[in-house]
Amino acid sequence: MTARILVVDDIPANVRLLEVRLLAEYFEVLTANNGPDAIETCENGKVDVVLLDVMMPDMDGFEVCKRLKSDPATSHIPVVMITALDQVSDRVRGLEAGADDFLTKPVNDLQLMTRVKSLVRLKSLTDELRLRASTTRNIGIEELLSRDFATEDAKPRVLLIDERKTSVERIQKMLRNTAELDVATDPNAGFFQAAETAYECVLISTAFSDFDALRLCSQLRSLDRTRFLPIMLLADEGEEGRILRGLELGINDYLIRPIDQHELTARLRTQVRRKRYNDQLRASVAQTIEMAVIDGLTGLHNRRYLDSHLQTLFDRAVARRRPLSVMITDLDRFKSINDTHGHDGGDDVLREFARRLRKNVRGIDLACRFGGEEFVVVMPDTDGAVAEKVAERIRAEIAQAAFAIGADGKAIEVTVSVGVSSLLKGTDSVAALMKRADLALYEAKSGGRNRVVAKAA
Repeated sequence: MTARILVVDDIPANVRLLEVRLLAEYFEVLTANNGPDAIETCENGKVDVVLLDVMMPDMDGFEVCKRLKSDPATSHIPVVMITALDQVSDRVRGLEAGADDFLTKPVNDLQLMTRVKSLVRLKSLTDELRLRASTTRNIGIEELLSRDFATEDAKPRVLLIDERKTSVERIQKMLRNTAELDVATDPNAGFFQAAETAYECVLISTAFSDFDALRLCSQLRSLDRTRFLPIMLLADEGEEGRILRGLELGINDYLIRPIDQHELTARLRTQVRRKRYNDQLRASVAQTIEMAVIDGLTGLHNRRYLDSHLQTLFDRAVARRRPLSVMITDLDRFKSINDTHGHDGGDDVLREFARRLRKNVRGIDLACRFGGEEFVVVMPDTDGAVAEKVAERIRAEIAQAAFAIGADGKAIEVTVSVGVSSLLKGTDSVAALMKRADLALYEAKSGGRNRVVAKAA
């Protein structure tokens, strides 16, 4: 694993010490000896993790962290604050400034490297999501990146998995005003509960009498539904080895008992903010992919999807020696509808036609808006005779009931012409299949409209 780590400290010896440790693990290291230089480096270069000293002149680490996290261009970069201070209030202050972690000098080498590697993995995931989102069109990415998820009103739903009653009661009291907390005292039941409910964080105690908490962490990380669910480990003094192993397995954070309420809530807030941020990025990517293949007016697939998927359906039919049919439909005299009732009226007709079309085809059929008032239906495992009957059913469905358009629901008569073609044995192709359907449609239109032609099938 390689990454670019920025070390920020005003004492050269401290910088050199961390640099040597990181270079030994084959990280690329950048350095800065003050806050403004650190911010400039993050703004101008590709930084994966920032190791930030707190006690610096002019601009301390808290202020640097706050500025980095408030800028959409740098807010996604993980920040680990490193200081000689060992007060809970200092850790809480750092976490509230947006820090992703807080380590105390002298830093344990194994702990430092495990933390850095964990945050590098997180940064890699976030970068991939940001790249996909930022390269898509008009999805409000800048607005998303500038949102402060920590200030959202909705309390996070959190699961605590802990068999000790006294521990559960303490955590419940601490999070009473911060989170909607569910409790599972049995780790196996907790696993299924975490998998079946939309939690934003899960707290797992290490103090089970006959169960390894790290196994539970591993199971949650291996399941698709919980792979990105933040996990915080609640450990006892002296369990450093277990904590380090947990970080290697993918837990996001940990707390050592006795747990301080302010630190717990601050660390929980950090995890929830990060999860909401990445969830929004994933949703934006998914929405954009959907926008790329779905016609916004009718909700059917668009021509782009048809062009890519029809070839797959065609190849599968040929390989399996199964029938495949295609119909192309065209709304009759649609231009006169637009001219008479306006484009809003035309849009109402297209939406209603798509609804009736969807109603009369199977789930395995591919219904698409081909362009304008033309629609295509691809029917796997359907021969020409059956496809013709389906086309006739659709034609009748359109003709038998008037279409309601406009706010007043004015009824107008609409008809459709349909051309049908089917896969031919031998040297057929997608282009030829579509050409035959188009020729059949032309014949239906020129032959008087409101009819089905399948002679070219």
